[in-house]
Amino acid sequence: MRRFAVLVFAGIFSLQFSPSVWLAFVPPAVAQSKSPVETELAPSPAASAPAQSTTSKSATSKPASTKSTPAKSPSVKKKTAASAGAKNKKKRKTISPHVRRVRQAFVASANLRPMAQQLLQSRTPIAYAGVEAYARRHAKEDAGALAWLVVGYARTLDHDYGKAIDPFNRAKAGASELGDYVAYHLGDAYLKTAHNAEALSTLADFSKNFPDSLLIRDAHLVYANALLEEGRAQEAAALLEKDRAPVRADVELAIGRAYEAAGDKEKAATAFRNVHFNLPNSFEADAAGSELRKLGISGSVAERRTRADLLFKAKHYADAAHDYRELVAEVSPADRPQIQLALAGALEKSGGSRDARQILTAMGAQTGDASEAERLYLLSETQRSTSDEEAVEHTVNELRQFGPASPWLEQALLSAGNMYLLKRDYDRAIDFFRELQQRFPNGGHASSAHWKATWLTFRQLRIEEARQGFEHQIALYPDSAEVPNALYWRARLAEEEGNSAMARAFYQKLSDRFRNYYYAELGRQRLKGLPAAPKEDAPHYALLDHISPLSTAGKITATDPPDDNLRVERARLLSNGGLADMAVRELQAAASQEGGTWAPPEMARVYQDLGRYDRGIEIMKHSTPNYFAVDLPDLPRPYWEALFPKAYWTDLRKYSLLNGLDPYLVASLIRQESEFNALALSRANAVGLMQLLPKTGKTVAKQVKLKGYSAPQLFTPAVNLQLGTRYFKDMVDKYNGQFEYALAAYNAGSDRVGDWLSQGHYRDPQEFVESIPFTETREYVQAILRNANVYRQLYGAP
Repeated sequence: MRRFAVLVFAGIFSLQFSPSVWLAFVPPAVAQSKSPVETELAPSPAASAPAQSTTSKSATSKPASTKSTPAKSPSVKKKTAASAGAKNKKKRKTISPHVRRVRQAFVASANLRPMAQQLLQSRTPIAYAGVEAYARRHAKEDAGALAWLVVGYARTLDHDYGKAIDPFNRAKAGASELGDYVAYHLGDAYLKTAHNAEALSTLADFSKNFPDSLLIRDAHLVYANALLEEGRAQEAAALLEKDRAPVRADVELAIGRAYEAAGDKEKAATAFRNVHFNLPNSFEADAAGSELRKLGISGSVAERRTRADLLFKAKHYADAAHDYRELVAEVSPADRPQIQLALAGALEKSGGSRDARQILTAMGAQTGDASEAERLYLLSETQRSTSDEEAVEHTVNELRQFGPASPWLEQALLSAGNMYLLKRDYDRAIDFFRELQQRFPNGGHASSAHWKATWLTFRQLRIEEARQGFEHQIALYPDSAEVPNALYWRARLAEEEGNSAMARAFYQKLSDRFRNYYYAELGRQRLKGLPAAPKEDAPHYALLDHISPLSTAGKITATDPPDDNLRVERARLLSNGGLADMAVRELQAAASQEGGTWAPPEMARVYQDLGRYDRGIEIMKHSTPNYFAVDLPDLPRPYWEALFPKAYWTDLRKYSLLNGLDPYLVASLIRQESEFNALALSRANAVGLMQLLPKTGKTVAKQVKLKGYSAPQLFTPAVNLQLGTRYFKDMVDKYNGQFEYALAAYNAGSDRVGDWLSQGHYRDPQEFVESIPFTETREYVQAILRNANVYRQLYGAP
């Protein structure tokens, strides 16, 4: 799908954040919240009235003191005021010379940013020449040293390490406050060009010279590899032993090679085993496997099972199936059924349903309750994938008899219900969804199954049954994701019945509790059309009491970045060189030291100021995973602005208005499709901001008479926006201005939308949206319309 874009930016952005890193700066109130994926797919909370735009302090703006001086009061003695002033003055004097020097370098290097960004993106001869000329003009300044660091780093991105050595050496002379970055990359360049002695000399005293550097483990790894190249394996192993915790695949692989070279095959095998079997998704896993094969080690059954299970968990189903298949013949007869079931599951997930069915059938009925229940469930899945309804019914019936309380039956009922839903056999779908909810009322799928059954009865005009279902949804699952849906559609029924008081109460509850959710805005629109009624005459509906009030647990109070932290200042300087990952790493470390809520938007700003809006949004989603479960005033404005940036706004607004589109709706569509990554490329080969297929781009380019068009231009934001907005306009026109249909077609294709529209009468587009059988497309449409409303509340008129 287009929305799952592959990031292909040819730049520097390779930093990976572990959960422990994120928790270092996530406020306690949100550290245990839902995953960003769960949050993004859920309906959103909302903003209140349009807020006034404020200028937030940025990691890329000129630093200024954030400490304020209290206003004078008649009751305050002059001596006290003078003491306070002296105290503040004293604090300002404590700023270290290092901080002061980095600030000066930051100001002096402001003009470097666009040139550095261009070089790191394109790495053309002209771009190299521009930054090198800047470096020579500022040869005696820290700004010049930063420029040489950028040039050297760009050469490493080109894997031209030989040409990186000279600029790194030039940077070395003036990079007093970024010396650790220069030394590390210079040492690495020496190693990669077989200058081992120079690498050792450069990094010999790294820990002593840069005791607070974030690169100490990285430098040790390079140094150890240089030692290994020089035949000093024992020294390399001793050095790396100090850096084994927390575990890193690259360190483990290196220490294994060091021990192997030193003749200690037992310790070498332990390290290789750790990488290959316990870290199978790392880049080093295959290399570790090769090393194990050289040593004649295949691994124990338990180790190999662990590896296969981890691959399956990471959704690398084909690789997991390969490993499970090798295990089947080697495990004991008692353990074989579990491996066969795992193999069948991996095959079914990777498109090998026929092979999976053969395995499951050949196994026959299992004596263990759990094993047989799992076998029957997997068998039903293989049958469903080939649309064998009769076989599915038979297998699920067996599962009912064998494991009436098994979670595998719960899964099978859900899968069968979805099968009949897609086949439009709604009565059969209702039966399966209802059975699931009744058998497993507290299970993980109970709420959604109840909602699906209720909605299908509503679509079949069984109104009384649907009315009860909407109310039961609220009563039984008041905290479920489907409650906003139930509130809205129960209110719609009340409207149709002429019960405006009830409709008003339900719409109001929806608006108050789920401020920015998709259905909340629809409810507010419906409220405007209802006759006003005195508040004192409004009836009370006990059903609404089931719904808990809007939580303020996720509220975050804004704090300013520390004005005297060296890491913050280093981050600002690095960002002037376009070295975003390095800057963000410094900010993350500063956040661990200082605390506060300033770090996430600062880190996002670093990326966004360098045009990587997607990385900024990613940071905010990690740091505030429940951002759609809080109201607009409960998060500082910089959080919202980082989550909903006005990226490429001049062109976006221009082409949106030219095509009669709301710019905020287009921005929301782009946010959903590519998160403003101009260089995004999907698995389906959809390109750029609005994820256009090359064939579509060519067709639309002819329509707008874009001269000299070629497919690579889709990576250019202005071109992508020009063609994308025209394409979307054509879709909107095709559906007579109904954005819901146009958005569904943008995601799932016009043919599917036409098919869905043919399935009976819909009251309005909102009923159509709720009836979309593809969960991804339904949530896609709702999310874009919801997010457009957040944009409007944040920024006012476009």
